[in-house]
Amino acid sequence: MYKNYTIKEPFFEYGPKCYMYGDVLLNIAKGLDELAEKYDVDVVLDVPDTEIYNIAKNVKRVHVYSQHMDSLPIGKGMGKTLPEAVKAAGAVGVMLNHAERKLTIEQIAEAIKRADEVGLATMVCADSIEEVKAVAKLGPNILVAEPTELIGTGKPADKEYVDEVIRVIREINPEIKPFPSAGISKGQDCYNIIKAGSSASGCSSAIAKAENPLALAEEMISSVRKAWDELHK
Repeated sequence: MYKNYTIKEPFFEYGPKCYMYGDVLLNIAKGLDELAEKYDVDVVLDVPDTEIYNIAKNVKRVHVYSQHMDSLPIGKGMGKTLPEAVKAAGAVGVMLNHAERKLTIEQIAEAIKRADEVGLATMVCADSIEEVKAVAKLGPNILVAEPTELIGTGKPADKEYVDEVIRVIREINPEIKPFPSAGISKGQDCYNIIKAGSSASGCSSAIAKAENPLALAEEMISSVRKAWDELHK
C-alpha cells in the first residue's frame, strides 16, 4: 500500500477500457473533473497509457490511473509497461488484475511492491471471496471486488455479496478501501452500493456506450454523494 496516497471518500471510478481515446476521452475527463468539483466526489479515471499524459495535465480532481502495469525494472522489457514510466507520465495509481488482464497472486504481489517503490497507488480487482482474501493480504490501496460473470451485464452484485466483501476486507486490513462493483448501469445501483458500506462506486461499459456519457456519469456521481451523505449524516 502506497502510504502517501490520499483519496477522499466517497469516490467514483470510470474505466473506459478501449472504448474511448484521444479528444473524446479528454473531453470526458474534463467533464468528470467538473462533476467531481460540483458534487465533492473524487473520481478515479483509469485510462490507456497513451492517454495518461494528456489527461493528467488537464484535470485537477480526477485521479488518473493506468489500466495495467508490469513489475519489471528499468532495462529490457519490449512491449511491457514500466512502473517508472507510468508515474512519469502523470498517473497517480494503477489498476491491477482486471478480468480482462488477469494476474497470478505472485504477479499482483510484485506489482504492488513496485508501485509502492515508485509512488503509485494500487487498485486491485478480485473476482471471488477467496481472491478478495488473498489480495487483501497484499495491502492494495483499493480493492475492487467484482464477480466476473456480472461485468458488463447491468446486473449489480447483491447485498449479501457486498456485505461479505466489506466484512472480509475490514477484518484483514481496515486501511484498504473496499469497492464492491460490477454490473453498475444507473444511479440507483451506485446509491445502493454506497448505502451498503462501500467506499466507492464505478462504471465502465454503461457510461462508455451511453448516448450521453457525462449525463449518466452525473446521475451516478450525484447518487454516490446522496447515499454517502444519508449514511453519514
